[in-house]
Amino acid sequence: MSTINIHEDKFVSMQFITELTGLSDKWFYKLVHEGKFPKPVKFGRSSRWIESEVKEWIEERIKLSRSGSIVIFNEENK
Repeated sequence: MSTINIHEDKFVSMQFITELTGLSDKWFYKLVHEGKFPKPVKFGRSSRWIESEVKEWIEERIKLSRSGSIVIFNEENK
């Protein structure tokens, strides 16, 4: 992952991530547990993700998908 600049980045919620991708929160938490999605930053009981890390992850999935390496958005992944 790239260097984080907190002055130019922001924290986003799981709701933001699920609305952005159309995928379920359960699927993302599974990926976090498997080390395949950025870990959240904890603020007490709340979890937030760094927006640039989430977008970088999505961009990488798009590149891999278009190269034929993986399938990312199907009903089994939700």
